[in-house]
Amino acid sequence: MPPPRQIVPTTKVWVTLASLVAAIALVRYGWLEVLVGDVIDQAVRNIITLILAFTGLVSLFIWFLRESTFQPRVKKSVTAFLVISVLLALALLRIDGVSGDLVPQFAFRWQARRDALLPSAATIAKQTTNKNVSSGWTATSDDFPRFLGPEGTASLDGIELDTNWKANPPQCIWKRPIGAGWSGFATYGSHAVTLEQRGEDESITCYALATGEPEWAVSVPARHETVLGGIGPRSTPTIRDGVVYATGATGWLHAIQGSTGKVLWRKDIVADLGIDRATHAAAVAWGRSGSPLVTDKLVIVPAGGPRKASDTQDVNDGNLDPATSPYVSLVAYDRTTGDQVWLAGTEQIAYASPQTLSLNGQSAVITVNEGHIAAYDLPTGDQLWECEWPGHSNSDASCSQPHLLDASKLFISKGYGIGSAVFSLTNTGGIWSIEPIWRQSNLLKTKFTNVAIYNGYAYGLSDGILECVQLSSGTRMWKQGRYGQGQLLRVGNVLLIQAESGEVVAVQATHEKPTVLARLAALDGQTWNTLCVSGTNLLVRNAEEAACYEVSIRRNTARRKAALPEDATQQNKKGE
Repeated sequence: MPPPRQIVPTTKVWVTLASLVAAIALVRYGWLEVLVGDVIDQAVRNIITLILAFTGLVSLFIWFLRESTFQPRVKKSVTAFLVISVLLALALLRIDGVSGDLVPQFAFRWQARRDALLPSAATIAKQTTNKNVSSGWTATSDDFPRFLGPEGTASLDGIELDTNWKANPPQCIWKRPIGAGWSGFATYGSHAVTLEQRGEDESITCYALATGEPEWAVSVPARHETVLGGIGPRSTPTIRDGVVYATGATGWLHAIQGSTGKVLWRKDIVADLGIDRATHAAAVAWGRSGSPLVTDKLVIVPAGGPRKASDTQDVNDGNLDPATSPYVSLVAYDRTTGDQVWLAGTEQIAYASPQTLSLNGQSAVITVNEGHIAAYDLPTGDQLWECEWPGHSNSDASCSQPHLLDASKLFISKGYGIGSAVFSLTNTGGIWSIEPIWRQSNLLKTKFTNVAIYNGYAYGLSDGILECVQLSSGTRMWKQGRYGQGQLLRVGNVLLIQAESGEVVAVQATHEKPTVLARLAALDGQTWNTLCVSGTNLLVRNAEEAACYEVSIRRNTARRKAALPEDATQQNKKGE
């Protein structure tokens, strides 16, 4: 005789559901860290939570159909309702994007993208044709002319912020809609430049720092868009000697006269190197993100691959020449003419930006490629050394910048379970040796962001949580405060955190217990863009709006020596 059917779940079903709920709680709220350590990223937690919750609901539904005593018509009605609901949701909704922790964001399918509702770059260019922007287009000591600040280190010295924002709150100077993208602002004189997506055009746009009014726009017909990575360009312009250099998400490199908006030269890097565009887009899935490195004579940018003419090359041959390799790590162009000067490296690119430093008295370019950190001779592009730093540019990608701590130590970090490390750099008779001093998979898991270094400690958003690590030992000093996959900029002894929610938070930069000094509801909505501080101007933006706030500052004479050891200061000066 068959067992009687139940109208309530059996003990077996309850045990299964209770086990799934317990597992969800362990994963979702970080309790699993007590058992296995801090090794699971929040995005992975969310994926596991979704799988477990789905498994529990399916188990309950199977019990409902097979074992419960509900009438057949009730079962059919519930099943039909669920099927219709799923089909209706698929028909009406689209995934408009995801958060840094892979939480989906939905929109109705008939809703236009925000960037498509803005005036086109061509309209802006037409409206600003007669504007005189040459006024104020001169360098100042307050300029923030490149990605992560004047020295590319996510740190500003020489000024201190007044963080008594209750008594003296930052004043909003202007706020305006802006095109999509994750580019930050770079400033030069009284002007601010960024990249944005407006419909089918990728644009470099200049705004008046005082008013937020557009002054010129240069665009090309290009659009990068993925569900996970979002829409639009993601690098920050570099401004040097009044010229704006900018690289877009699909490979366009521009040199623009800042005072007029006139294009001096432009290159489609992908076409220039003969790269297979579709294959490259799949391999570098989140869009080209490296900001240009501009030296006295060169503009150096990530290159990529594979190249069409090199499909038959052996990509594992360590002796490949960049001129014939299917992959090229860096390409250098002449600053004045845009002519190609050299190629460097034979590995696929990642998402970090090239930067200069001095190694053993030799000017070098260091970059993070898909699976290695590598250094190249600045004048020639010849490889000096490389060090394994695992990653894949279509999954566990490398985004964070390396930091030279002193003449012989290099810090690097990333998310996706890799964490951070300090390497020793030794040169003996021209032969480089790179060895780890310490390496910890659970420290400073900087997924989309970078660390700031101050007085021997590194501060960063480790999978969205603010963390302080002692660089000499790899010891965590503290970890607290959830800000999502946002960004960080150190200004003097204050950490400015751009939370993923759009809020800006000021925290004391100390290896002791941290103190939240102030909060500012600067923006509303998902914000992955880097901060910019130019004099008393705090510039923020995301994929929908940009704003400028006036903050109070105090100037001092203690610049980089307050942040880095003296030998590191001299090394960086030599490499600039």
